[in-house]
Amino acid sequence: MAEATQCYDRCWEQNSSVSLKQWVRRGYSCATSQAHAAQEETQVEAPALATIPVVCDYPDVFPKELPGLPPDRDVEFRIDLVPGTAPVSKRPYRMAPDELRELKTQLQEQLDKGFIRPSSSPWGCPALFVEKKDQGGKRLCVDYRPLNAVTVKNKYPLPHIDILFDQLAGAKVFSKIDLMSGYYQIRIREEDIPKIAFLTRYGLYEYLVMSFELTNTPAFFMYMMNSVFMNEFDKFVVVFIDDILIYSKDEKEHKEHLRIVLSCLKEHKLYAKFSKCAFWLKEVAFLGHILSEKRVAVDPSKEQPQTVTEIRSFLGLAGYYRRFIKDLSRTAKPMTSLTQKNAKFVWSSKCEEAFQMLNKLLTSVHVLAQPDITKPFDVYCDASGTGLGCVLMQEGRVIAYASCQLRKHEVNYPTHDLELLRVVYALKKWRHYLLGNTCHIYTDHKSLKYIFTQPELNMRQRRWLELIKDYDLDI
Repeated sequence: MAEATQCYDRCWEQNSSVSLKQWVRRGYSCATSQAHAAQEETQVEAPALATIPVVCDYPDVFPKELPGLPPDRDVEFRIDLVPGTAPVSKRPYRMAPDELRELKTQLQEQLDKGFIRPSSSPWGCPALFVEKKDQGGKRLCVDYRPLNAVTVKNKYPLPHIDILFDQLAGAKVFSKIDLMSGYYQIRIREEDIPKIAFLTRYGLYEYLVMSFELTNTPAFFMYMMNSVFMNEFDKFVVVFIDDILIYSKDEKEHKEHLRIVLSCLKEHKLYAKFSKCAFWLKEVAFLGHILSEKRVAVDPSKEQPQTVTEIRSFLGLAGYYRRFIKDLSRTAKPMTSLTQKNAKFVWSSKCEEAFQMLNKLLTSVHVLAQPDITKPFDVYCDASGTGLGCVLMQEGRVIAYASCQLRKHEVNYPTHDLELLRVVYALKKWRHYLLGNTCHIYTDHKSLKYIFTQPELNMRQRRWLELIKDYDLDI
């Protein structure tokens, strides 16, 4: 605590009128993308690192650029090949004169930093440039598709974003940290370095650090971050690859939580990009959502489908946000039919109507409440001839929506079974909320409440009742 006090004293000397409550009220964000509408009203000039509470004591975590090769760690990225694989080498891509000049510059920068070295490997994938969307300029990349095709896939799971956000109930203060060129902070296992050699007009080179074009890199990075923050997970830290969110119930907790996270980063020599970090916020943009006390709001991007592939992409975006949208499957059905095998692509008026409705729903401000697992839940069910729809609520606030289209055989279910099916669907969908908690099911078929006392049940109903009996619910 003495160390913390010293840090705060230094901060207060430079900003005598600033208090922790003021920091939290107005928040601090370096990133311009953080300026959400609710924050624009209180946006202030970004102060220097040395003036930010707690952060001021960890300047080593926020260098202007990576100091060089990452240190030797207990874990290194490895590339396991499918048995019998022979080295693959492709001819380099042709580049325009201005691209060749940029290639020379970036190769020299990478050599100076120690991230690459000249190679004599029998492997070789071609280098190319892609445009940087946000910053402009060109990014040097490698087309590792031939190597990825013969690499054994890592099955380490990435966390589900919905599950991550469930931890945030009651959180009032947030900070987020974005690691600087995160993949470049992990070494490649020495015997695997020749496999990632890449070809250019000016010779053959190989990376000594992870390259984001390689398959398995997200899974491996997630594995490493899990090992670093294992003791902090499900307490006050959310990690998704190289994005870190610290959440706390009050300012006092946040001081300690922020200090623990920064200490972990310093200990493991992991570095963050200061300009993309945000501290002491009441509302924060994280992983495509706007997070604040007891609320999660969608912050989606628009998509304009022109082909079947783009329709699938748009429906994938909509499907990801299905918990925010009531009756999503029913609304999207005209567009979904176009993606089926052998379906003729005809953009009908119903498709246009469905697209406009979904686009409106996605770009509207949708806010869901954070669940409190200590309180009862309410589930409202609805079924039509083509789909199921459910709403999970708590104390009159919507927690999530869920919907799906009926399968071909389910369309023929009798009404009684269809009503029971929607209850089973809701219980399966929100099992992580409802199992072990009190749950009230609301349906428009009163006869369903007597299902538990019926003397004769078919096999399907018996199977469903076996599932239902594990829950503390009333209908």
